[in-house]
Amino acid sequence: MSTKSDQPRVQVTFLDRASPPHIVTLVCVTGLSALAMNVFLPSLPAMTEWFATDYRLMQLSVSLFLAVSAGLQIVIGPISDRFGRRPVLLWSVVLFLVATAGTILAQDATTFLAFRMMQAVIAAGMVLSRAAIRDMVPAEQAASMIGYVTMGMALVPMVGPMIGGVLDEAFGWHANFVLLFLVGLATFWLIWADLGETAVGRAARFSDQVRQYPELLGSPRFWGYCLTAAFSSGSFFAYLGGAPYVGTEVFRLSPSVLGVYLAAPAVGYALGNYISGRFSVQIGINRMVLLGTLITSAGMVVLTGIELAGFSRPTLFFGLIVSVGLGNGMALPNANAGLLSVRPQLAGTASGLGGAIMIGGGAGLSAIAGWALGFGGGALPLVALMAASSVLSVATILLVIRRTKRLGQ
Repeated sequence: MSTKSDQPRVQVTFLDRASPPHIVTLVCVTGLSALAMNVFLPSLPAMTEWFATDYRLMQLSVSLFLAVSAGLQIVIGPISDRFGRRPVLLWSVVLFLVATAGTILAQDATTFLAFRMMQAVIAAGMVLSRAAIRDMVPAEQAASMIGYVTMGMALVPMVGPMIGGVLDEAFGWHANFVLLFLVGLATFWLIWADLGETAVGRAARFSDQVRQYPELLGSPRFWGYCLTAAFSSGSFFAYLGGAPYVGTEVFRLSPSVLGVYLAAPAVGYALGNYISGRFSVQIGINRMVLLGTLITSAGMVVLTGIELAGFSRPTLFFGLIVSVGLGNGMALPNANAGLLSVRPQLAGTASGLGGAIMIGGGAGLSAIAGWALGFGGGALPLVALMAASSVLSVATILLVIRRTKRLGQ
Protein backbone atom coordinates (compact mmCIF):
# COMPACT_ATOMS: atom_id res chain seq x y z
CA MET A 1 0.00 0.00 0.00
CA SER A 2 1.48 3.32 -1.02
CA THR A 3 1.72 6.23 1.35
CA LYS A 4 1.39 9.91 0.76
CA SER A 5 5.17 10.25 0.80
CA ASP A 6 5.31 7.76 -2.06
CA GLN A 7 3.66 10.21 -4.43
CA PRO A 8 5.51 12.73 -6.61
CA ARG A 9 6.12 15.95 -4.67
CA VAL A 10 6.18 18.52 -7.46
CA GLN A 11 5.68 18.54 -11.17
CA VAL A 12 8.74 17.66 -13.23
CA THR A 13 10.08 20.45 -15.44
CA PHE A 14 12.99 19.81 -17.81
CA LEU A 15 16.19 21.79 -17.10
CA ASP A 16 14.79 23.09 -13.83
CA ARG A 17 16.96 22.30 -10.79
CA ALA A 18 14.03 23.10 -8.51
CA SER A 19 12.08 20.05 -9.73
CA PRO A 20 12.83 16.30 -9.77
CA PRO A 21 14.82 15.06 -12.77
CA HIS A 22 13.19 14.62 -16.15
CA ILE A 23 13.12 11.12 -17.58
CA VAL A 24 15.55 12.27 -20.32
CA THR A 25 18.15 13.08 -17.67
CA LEU A 26 17.69 9.71 -15.97
CA VAL A 27 18.13 7.94 -19.30
CA CYS A 28 21.35 9.85 -20.01
CA VAL A 29 22.77 9.22 -16.54
CA THR A 30 22.16 5.48 -16.74
CA GLY A 31 23.24 5.50 -20.38
CA LEU A 32 26.69 6.81 -19.49
CA SER A 33 27.09 3.95 -17.01
CA ALA A 34 26.15 1.45 -19.72
CA LEU A 35 28.39 3.08 -22.32
CA ALA A 36 31.39 2.91 -19.98
CA MET A 37 30.74 -0.79 -19.55
CA ASN A 38 30.61 -1.91 -23.17
CA VAL A 39 31.71 0.66 -25.78
CA PHE A 40 35.29 -0.63 -25.82
CA LEU A 41 34.51 -4.38 -25.96
CA PRO A 42 35.31 -4.76 -29.70
CA SER A 43 38.72 -3.22 -28.93
CA LEU A 44 39.78 -5.77 -26.32
CA PRO A 45 41.88 -7.82 -28.80
CA ALA A 46 43.56 -4.64 -30.11
CA MET A 47 44.17 -3.41 -26.56
CA THR A 48 45.71 -6.78 -25.68
CA GLU A 49 48.14 -6.37 -28.57
CA TRP A 50 48.88 -2.69 -27.86
CA PHE A 51 49.79 -3.37 -24.23
CA ALA A 52 51.71 -6.53 -25.23
CA THR A 53 49.82 -8.74 -22.78
CA ASP A 54 47.26 -11.56 -23.00
CA TYR A 55 43.48 -11.56 -23.25
CA ARG A 56 42.89 -12.83 -19.73
CA LEU A 57 44.60 -9.75 -18.29
CA MET A 58 42.77 -7.27 -20.50
CA GLN A 59 39.48 -9.03 -19.80
CA LEU A 60 39.93 -7.81 -16.23
CA SER A 61 38.96 -4.39 -17.57
CA VAL A 62 35.44 -5.85 -17.55
CA SER A 63 35.44 -8.01 -14.42
CA LEU A 64 37.44 -5.60 -12.22
CA PHE A 65 35.22 -2.73 -13.35
CA LEU A 66 32.18 -4.74 -12.28
CA ALA A 67 33.77 -5.78 -8.98
CA VAL A 68 34.65 -2.21 -8.01
CA SER A 69 31.18 -1.09 -9.12
CA ALA A 70 29.68 -3.63 -6.74
CA GLY A 71 31.74 -2.37 -3.81
CA LEU A 72 31.02 1.27 -4.58
CA GLN A 73 27.29 0.70 -4.72
CA ILE A 74 27.29 -0.33 -1.07
CA VAL A 75 28.78 3.09 -0.22
CA ILE A 76 27.00 5.23 -2.81
CA GLY A 77 23.50 4.33 -1.63
CA PRO A 78 23.95 5.32 2.05
CA ILE A 79 25.93 8.44 1.11
CA SER A 80 23.10 9.58 -1.15
CA ASP A 81 20.54 8.84 1.56
CA ARG A 82 22.58 11.09 3.86
CA PHE A 83 23.69 13.91 1.52
CA GLY A 84 21.27 13.65 -1.41
CA ARG A 85 21.22 12.19 -4.92
CA ARG A 86 22.31 15.37 -6.74
CA PRO A 87 25.72 16.09 -5.11
CA VAL A 88 26.73 12.42 -5.15
CA LEU A 89 25.95 12.15 -8.86
CA LEU A 90 27.83 15.35 -9.71
CA TRP A 91 30.99 14.31 -7.84
CA SER A 92 30.81 10.82 -9.33
CA VAL A 93 30.86 12.20 -12.86
CA VAL A 94 33.82 14.47 -12.01
CA LEU A 95 35.81 11.47 -10.75
CA PHE A 96 34.75 9.50 -13.83
CA LEU A 97 36.16 12.22 -16.08
CA VAL A 98 39.49 12.16 -14.22
CA ALA A 99 39.65 8.37 -14.52
CA THR A 100 38.78 8.43 -18.22
CA ALA A 101 41.59 10.88 -18.91
CA GLY A 102 43.88 8.42 -17.11
CA THR A 103 42.86 5.50 -19.32
CA ILE A 104 43.62 7.58 -22.42
CA LEU A 105 47.10 8.52 -21.18
CA ALA A 106 48.06 5.12 -19.70
CA GLN A 107 51.24 3.61 -21.11
CA ASP A 108 51.01 0.14 -19.60
CA ALA A 109 48.29 -2.37 -18.74
CA THR A 110 48.63 -1.93 -14.97
CA THR A 111 48.11 1.83 -15.11
CA PHE A 112 45.23 1.40 -17.52
CA LEU A 113 43.50 -1.13 -15.25
CA ALA A 114 43.97 1.15 -12.24
CA PHE A 115 42.19 4.03 -13.97
CA ARG A 116 39.65 1.63 -15.42
CA MET A 117 38.73 0.56 -11.89
CA MET A 118 38.41 4.22 -10.94
CA GLN A 119 35.97 4.67 -13.82
CA ALA A 120 33.60 2.35 -11.95
CA VAL A 121 32.50 5.33 -9.84
CA ILE A 122 30.01 6.02 -12.62
CA ALA A 123 27.99 3.14 -11.17
CA ALA A 124 26.38 5.93 -9.15
CA GLY A 125 24.36 6.70 -12.28
CA MET A 126 22.53 3.37 -12.27
CA VAL A 127 22.11 3.21 -8.49
CA LEU A 128 20.82 6.72 -7.97
CA SER A 129 18.59 6.88 -11.02
CA ARG A 130 16.65 3.92 -9.57
CA ALA A 131 16.65 5.50 -6.12
CA ALA A 132 15.43 8.83 -7.51
CA ILE A 133 12.56 7.09 -9.28
CA ARG A 134 11.58 5.31 -6.07
CA ASP A 135 11.73 8.68 -4.28
CA MET A 136 9.22 10.05 -6.76
CA VAL A 137 6.62 7.29 -7.26
CA PRO A 138 5.14 4.16 -5.56
CA ALA A 139 6.55 0.64 -6.11
CA GLU A 140 4.34 -0.52 -9.00
CA GLN A 141 4.79 2.79 -10.82
CA ALA A 142 8.52 2.62 -10.06
CA ALA A 143 8.77 -0.70 -11.92
CA SER A 144 7.03 0.87 -14.89
CA MET A 145 9.17 4.03 -14.83
CA ILE A 146 12.41 2.05 -14.40
CA GLY A 147 11.32 -0.01 -17.38
CA TYR A 148 10.88 3.08 -19.53
CA VAL A 149 14.18 4.58 -18.36
CA THR A 150 16.12 1.42 -19.10
CA MET A 151 14.28 1.01 -22.41
CA GLY A 152 15.66 4.37 -23.49
CA MET A 153 19.03 3.47 -22.03
CA ALA A 154 19.04 0.22 -24.04
CA LEU A 155 19.89 2.25 -27.12
CA VAL A 156 23.35 2.82 -25.63
CA PRO A 157 24.47 -0.82 -25.40
CA MET A 158 22.82 -1.38 -28.76
CA VAL A 159 24.87 1.22 -30.61
CA GLY A 160 27.83 1.47 -28.22
CA PRO A 161 29.76 -1.60 -29.42
CA MET A 162 28.97 -0.70 -33.03
CA ILE A 163 30.43 2.78 -32.57
CA GLY A 164 33.33 1.33 -30.59
CA GLY A 165 34.20 -1.13 -33.35
CA VAL A 166 34.11 1.58 -36.03
CA LEU A 167 36.20 3.97 -33.91
CA ASP A 168 38.72 1.21 -33.24
CA GLU A 169 39.22 0.46 -36.93
CA ALA A 170 39.37 4.16 -37.87
CA PHE A 171 41.39 5.69 -35.03
CA GLY A 172 42.50 2.95 -32.64
CA TRP A 173 41.18 1.87 -29.25
CA HIS A 174 41.96 5.21 -27.55
CA ALA A 175 39.10 6.82 -29.49
CA ASN A 176 36.57 4.87 -27.43
CA PHE A 177 37.76 6.49 -24.22
CA VAL A 178 37.88 9.94 -25.81
CA LEU A 179 34.21 9.39 -26.64
CA LEU A 180 33.51 8.45 -23.01
CA PHE A 181 35.20 11.66 -21.83
CA LEU A 182 33.10 13.85 -24.13
CA VAL A 183 29.85 12.11 -23.20
CA GLY A 184 30.82 12.44 -19.54
CA LEU A 185 31.20 16.21 -19.92
CA ALA A 186 27.78 16.50 -21.54
CA THR A 187 26.19 14.35 -18.82
CA PHE A 188 27.73 16.51 -16.07
CA TRP A 189 26.13 19.59 -17.59
CA LEU A 190 22.75 17.86 -17.87
CA ILE A 191 22.82 16.74 -14.23
CA TRP A 192 23.80 20.24 -13.13
CA ALA A 193 21.02 21.86 -15.15
CA ASP A 194 18.14 19.44 -14.57
CA LEU A 195 18.51 17.05 -11.65
CA GLY A 196 16.74 18.48 -8.64
CA GLU A 197 17.06 16.74 -5.30
CA THR A 198 14.57 13.91 -4.70
CA ALA A 199 15.74 12.58 -1.32
CA VAL A 200 13.95 15.35 0.58
CA GLY A 201 13.95 15.02 4.36
CA ARG A 202 16.15 11.90 4.40
CA ALA A 203 19.38 13.23 5.90
CA ALA A 204 19.75 10.27 8.23
CA ARG A 205 23.01 9.74 10.06
CA PHE A 206 25.15 6.80 8.95
CA SER A 207 24.77 5.22 12.39
CA ASP A 208 20.99 5.37 12.00
CA GLN A 209 21.23 3.69 8.61
CA VAL A 210 23.55 0.98 9.90
CA ARG A 211 21.12 0.16 12.71
CA GLN A 212 18.43 -0.48 10.08
CA TYR A 213 20.64 -2.77 7.97
CA PRO A 214 19.70 -5.94 9.91
CA GLU A 215 16.02 -5.41 9.12
CA LEU A 216 16.81 -4.92 5.43
CA LEU A 217 19.29 -7.80 5.20
CA GLY A 218 17.06 -10.02 7.31
CA SER A 219 14.18 -9.73 4.86
CA PRO A 220 13.69 -12.90 2.77
CA ARG A 221 11.84 -10.78 0.21
CA PHE A 222 14.85 -8.47 -0.18
CA TRP A 223 17.20 -11.41 -0.67
CA GLY A 224 14.79 -13.13 -3.03
CA TYR A 225 14.65 -10.15 -5.35
CA CYS A 226 18.40 -9.52 -5.02
CA LEU A 227 19.37 -13.08 -5.94
CA THR A 228 16.87 -13.17 -8.78
CA ALA A 229 18.35 -9.98 -10.20
CA ALA A 230 21.88 -11.31 -9.67
CA PHE A 231 21.31 -14.63 -11.42
CA SER A 232 19.20 -13.09 -14.19
CA SER A 233 21.79 -10.44 -14.99
CA GLY A 234 24.59 -12.95 -14.39
CA SER A 235 24.02 -14.51 -17.79
CA PHE A 236 24.51 -11.07 -19.37
CA PHE A 237 27.65 -10.26 -17.38
CA ALA A 238 29.14 -13.64 -18.29
CA TYR A 239 28.39 -12.71 -21.89
CA LEU A 240 30.24 -9.40 -21.47
CA GLY A 241 33.30 -11.24 -20.21
CA GLY A 242 33.36 -13.95 -22.85
CA ALA A 243 31.65 -12.71 -26.01
CA PRO A 244 34.58 -10.58 -27.32
CA TYR A 245 36.81 -13.66 -27.15
CA VAL A 246 34.19 -15.90 -28.79
CA GLY A 247 33.58 -13.39 -31.56
CA THR A 248 37.27 -12.83 -32.27
CA GLU A 249 38.89 -16.21 -31.61
CA VAL A 250 36.04 -18.65 -32.33
CA PHE A 251 34.09 -16.90 -35.09
CA ARG A 252 36.99 -14.75 -36.42
CA LEU A 253 34.95 -11.54 -36.67
CA SER A 254 36.48 -8.10 -37.34
CA PRO A 255 36.05 -5.38 -34.66
CA SER A 256 33.35 -3.53 -36.60
CA VAL A 257 31.35 -6.71 -37.35
CA LEU A 258 31.83 -7.92 -33.78
CA GLY A 259 30.50 -4.58 -32.57
CA VAL A 260 27.28 -5.17 -34.47
CA TYR A 261 26.88 -8.70 -33.09
CA LEU A 262 27.65 -7.59 -29.53
CA ALA A 263 24.58 -5.35 -29.65
CA ALA A 264 22.32 -8.44 -29.81
CA PRO A 265 21.25 -8.40 -26.14
CA ALA A 266 20.38 -4.71 -26.34
CA VAL A 267 17.80 -5.39 -29.07
CA GLY A 268 15.98 -7.79 -26.76
CA TYR A 269 16.54 -5.53 -23.76
CA ALA A 270 14.79 -2.61 -25.42
CA LEU A 271 11.77 -4.78 -26.20
CA GLY A 272 11.78 -6.29 -22.71
CA ASN A 273 11.92 -2.84 -21.12
CA TYR A 274 8.99 -1.70 -23.24
CA ILE A 275 6.96 -4.72 -22.13
CA SER A 276 7.93 -4.03 -18.52
CA GLY A 277 7.02 -0.36 -18.74
CA ARG A 278 3.74 -1.10 -20.50
CA PHE A 279 2.43 -4.07 -18.52
CA SER A 280 4.15 -4.27 -15.10
CA VAL A 281 1.31 -2.50 -13.28
CA GLN A 282 -1.33 -4.81 -14.78
CA ILE A 283 0.61 -8.10 -14.61
CA GLY A 284 2.40 -7.51 -11.31
CA ILE A 285 6.05 -7.49 -10.32
CA ASN A 286 6.50 -11.18 -9.49
CA ARG A 287 4.80 -12.59 -12.55
CA MET A 288 6.72 -10.24 -14.83
CA VAL A 289 10.01 -11.32 -13.25
CA LEU A 290 9.09 -15.00 -13.64
CA LEU A 291 8.16 -14.57 -17.29
CA GLY A 292 11.42 -12.76 -18.03
CA THR A 293 13.62 -15.35 -16.33
CA LEU A 294 11.81 -18.18 -18.14
CA ILE A 295 12.46 -16.53 -21.52
CA THR A 296 16.18 -16.17 -20.82
CA SER A 297 16.47 -19.74 -19.52
CA ALA A 298 14.69 -21.17 -22.54
CA GLY A 299 16.98 -19.35 -24.95
CA MET A 300 20.14 -20.44 -23.13
CA VAL A 301 19.06 -24.07 -22.86
CA VAL A 302 18.39 -24.15 -26.61
CA LEU A 303 21.77 -22.52 -27.33
CA THR A 304 23.53 -25.04 -25.09
CA GLY A 305 21.94 -27.86 -27.09
CA ILE A 306 23.10 -26.26 -30.35
CA GLU A 307 26.67 -25.96 -29.05
CA LEU A 308 26.69 -29.55 -27.84
CA ALA A 309 25.45 -30.69 -31.26
CA GLY A 310 28.28 -28.81 -32.98
CA PHE A 311 26.04 -26.46 -34.99
CA SER A 312 27.51 -23.23 -33.64
CA ARG A 313 27.34 -20.26 -36.01
CA PRO A 314 27.64 -16.51 -35.31
CA THR A 315 24.04 -15.87 -36.36
CA LEU A 316 22.71 -18.67 -34.15
CA PHE A 317 24.88 -17.74 -31.19
CA PHE A 318 24.18 -14.01 -31.17
CA GLY A 319 20.59 -14.48 -32.35
CA LEU A 320 19.68 -16.57 -29.32
CA ILE A 321 21.55 -14.15 -27.07
CA VAL A 322 18.66 -11.75 -27.81
CA SER A 323 16.65 -13.85 -25.34
CA VAL A 324 19.04 -12.77 -22.57
CA GLY A 325 18.30 -9.11 -23.26
CA LEU A 326 14.56 -9.71 -23.62
CA GLY A 327 14.32 -11.65 -20.37
CA ASN A 328 16.46 -9.20 -18.43
CA GLY A 329 14.51 -6.26 -19.81
CA MET A 330 11.35 -7.76 -18.33
CA ALA A 331 12.80 -9.14 -15.09
CA LEU A 332 15.31 -6.57 -13.84
CA PRO A 333 13.13 -3.42 -13.61
CA ASN A 334 10.57 -5.40 -11.60
CA ALA A 335 13.12 -7.17 -9.40
CA ASN A 336 14.76 -3.80 -8.67
CA ALA A 337 11.41 -2.21 -7.86
CA GLY A 338 10.69 -5.14 -5.57
CA LEU A 339 13.88 -4.83 -3.56
CA LEU A 340 13.49 -1.04 -3.32
CA SER A 341 9.98 -1.45 -1.91
CA VAL A 342 11.18 -3.43 1.11
CA ARG A 343 12.26 -0.24 2.92
CA PRO A 344 11.22 2.81 0.83
CA GLN A 345 12.85 5.23 3.29
CA LEU A 346 16.19 3.53 2.58
CA ALA A 347 15.76 3.40 -1.20
CA GLY A 348 19.33 4.54 -1.86
CA THR A 349 20.79 2.00 0.56
CA ALA A 350 18.62 -0.81 -0.80
CA SER A 351 19.51 0.15 -4.37
CA GLY A 352 23.21 0.15 -3.51
CA LEU A 353 23.13 -3.17 -1.68
CA GLY A 354 21.00 -4.78 -4.36
CA GLY A 355 23.24 -3.45 -7.09
CA ALA A 356 26.34 -4.62 -5.24
CA ILE A 357 25.00 -8.15 -4.96
CA MET A 358 23.90 -8.16 -8.59
CA ILE A 359 27.04 -6.66 -10.09
CA GLY A 360 29.37 -8.42 -7.66
CA GLY A 361 27.98 -11.74 -8.85
CA GLY A 362 28.28 -10.51 -12.41
CA ALA A 363 31.94 -9.65 -11.89
CA GLY A 364 32.62 -13.17 -10.71
CA LEU A 365 30.79 -14.74 -13.64
CA SER A 366 32.55 -12.42 -16.08
CA ALA A 367 35.94 -13.45 -14.73
CA ILE A 368 34.97 -17.14 -14.76
CA ALA A 369 33.82 -16.83 -18.37
CA GLY A 370 37.15 -15.33 -19.48
CA TRP A 371 39.07 -17.98 -17.55
CA ALA A 372 37.01 -20.94 -18.83
CA LEU A 373 37.23 -19.90 -22.47
CA GLY A 374 41.01 -20.03 -22.25
CA PHE A 375 40.86 -23.82 -22.05
CA GLY A 376 39.21 -24.21 -25.44
CA GLY A 377 35.91 -25.83 -26.29
CA GLY A 378 34.62 -23.02 -28.46
CA ALA A 379 31.68 -21.08 -27.09
CA LEU A 380 30.33 -23.99 -25.00
CA PRO A 381 31.89 -22.99 -21.63
CA LEU A 382 30.37 -19.53 -21.91
CA VAL A 383 26.95 -20.78 -22.99
CA ALA A 384 26.79 -23.40 -20.23
CA LEU A 385 27.64 -20.78 -17.61
CA MET A 386 24.94 -18.45 -18.91
CA ALA A 387 22.36 -21.25 -18.93
CA ALA A 388 23.14 -22.25 -15.34
CA SER A 389 22.82 -18.67 -14.11
CA SER A 390 19.50 -18.10 -15.86
CA VAL A 391 17.98 -21.34 -14.51
CA LEU A 392 18.95 -20.29 -10.96
CA SER A 393 17.09 -16.99 -11.48
CA VAL A 394 13.90 -18.94 -12.20
CA ALA A 395 14.37 -20.94 -9.00
CA THR A 396 14.84 -17.84 -6.81
CA ILE A 397 11.81 -15.94 -8.10
CA LEU A 398 9.68 -19.07 -7.65
CA LEU A 399 10.76 -19.08 -4.00
CA VAL A 400 9.68 -15.44 -3.69
CA ILE A 401 6.30 -16.21 -5.25
CA ARG A 402 5.83 -19.24 -3.01
CA ARG A 403 6.57 -17.25 0.13
CA THR A 404 4.28 -14.42 -0.98
CA LYS A 405 1.40 -16.85 -1.46
CA ARG A 406 2.09 -18.51 1.89
CA LEU A 407 1.91 -15.15 3.65
CA GLY A 408 -1.22 -14.23 1.72
CA GLN A 409 0.30 -11.01 0.33
